[in-house]
Amino acid sequence: MHPSDVKALLESRIEGCEFHIQGEGCNFQVVAVGETFEGLSPVKRQQLIYGALSEEIASGALHAVSIKTYTPAQWESAPENAGA
Repeated sequence: MHPSDVKALLESRIEGCEFHIQGEGCNFQVVAVGETFEGLSPVKRQQLIYGALSEEIASGALHAVSIKTYTPAQWESAPENAGA
């Protein structure tokens, strides 16, 4: 899979989020930004992303996924957003 494939999957399964994907093969880093995460615990945020990718993880198309989630307000001061 390519980062663009992972991004397309997430965008089609989770509305109202912006995704930044890095990685290759079956190992990816996902940064998700959206109002969807407002009021959710870190565990619930992770479960939302893992749930959207569960088929690909189960099939082995995705092996390792690291996830960081932010609300738009949190994204303003996030280290991953420093260069943007």
